[in-house]
Amino acid sequence: MDGIADLGGTPGWGPVRPPVRDEPVFAEFWQRRAFALAILSSRIASGGVNTDAFRHALERLDRAAYFDDGYYGRWLNGGELMLDDSAVLAPGAVDARARNLRGEHVTEPPSPEPHRPHYAPAAQGSLRTVDTAPAFTVGTRVRPRAASVPGHTRLPRYARGHPGTVQAVQPAAVLPDTNAHFQGENPQHVYSVRFDSRELWGADAEPFAVTLEMYESYLEAAA
Repeated sequence: MDGIADLGGTPGWGPVRPPVRDEPVFAEFWQRRAFALAILSSRIASGGVNTDAFRHALERLDRAAYFDDGYYGRWLNGGELMLDDSAVLAPGAVDARARNLRGEHVTEPPSPEPHRPHYAPAAQGSLRTVDTAPAFTVGTRVRPRAASVPGHTRLPRYARGHPGTVQAVQPAAVLPDTNAHFQGENPQHVYSVRFDSRELWGADAEPFAVTLEMYESYLEAAA
């Protein structure tokens, strides 16, 4: 979906800051707990491991929940959203509990009846085997489809409609666009596609190459 997580090439966010050398994984103790709670919440809400569903939750967060609470706060907010989606938690339950822990006296909403998805991955991980041959080969000129995607996708907005060249054919993998919504794995061939920065952002862009991993259904042959 064209959401807050799809920032590539969009102006107004300031300079990109490189990672800090020797940066700790968890700078503060609460981040460890947030990380663990996010993973646990995702698995409880999904009925198993579904990374695509978790990513879809992150991209549906509002600006404050996505940016203001930091990286691990974002993960915690995403896990909470998934628990709300699957009715493991009632809307507002976390806020009410936090207020009571601070000494306030508010009524907490009753626990609803959960409706978790019936989800069982076909195998561990995301790599799969498909019977069809790849539609594109190394050196083929391709173009990501320009259509907007209403749900989850791994097709960056800034690449849509711009031509690139297949650099490698990768193993087939689960399609995030359907897996995130529990609509089936639909495994497809994956391609490493190289784009010229000036094709993506215009003639004034600094010249460099961008390589993106693209699912077969994202692509069409470029003239």
